[in-house]
Amino acid sequence: MGDAFTIGRLARDTGTKVPTIRFYEEIGLLGTPIRTASGHRRYGSGDVRRLAFIRSARKLGFSTEEIRSLLGLTEHPEQSCGAASDIARRHLGEVERHIEQLIKLRDELRAISTVCPGSNVSDCGVIAAIAHSPA
Repeated sequence: MGDAFTIGRLARDTGTKVPTIRFYEEIGLLGTPIRTASGHRRYGSGDVRRLAFIRSARKLGFSTEEIRSLLGLTEHPEQSCGAASDIARRHLGEVERHIEQLIKLRDELRAISTVCPGSNVSDCGVIAAIAHSPA
């Protein structure tokens, strides 16, 4: 196998923590690595590329299942990329809903943060507003 990497080198080269690499193996995002006679994991350049893909997808906020689906698509490069576009569009919709929620949260916090007269906590408008805010 051309270049072979230990888990430590794979971690260093990709900026991924060793426990995260092991976790990705456990959940099947990374394949089971080849083991040396002494039991050490050995990774190849394909594993480096796959881990880089996983990290990029995580940075974009894709869920584990979305990443699993996207990786599955990469195993069939002759397919249309429509399925990947569908996954990205659904994820975008989730991100946009989350942004809307964050904007509402920001506006509510902005309003709450200005209601305190600056006296005692017993008269604190921030505490009262939080206590009476719908959950």
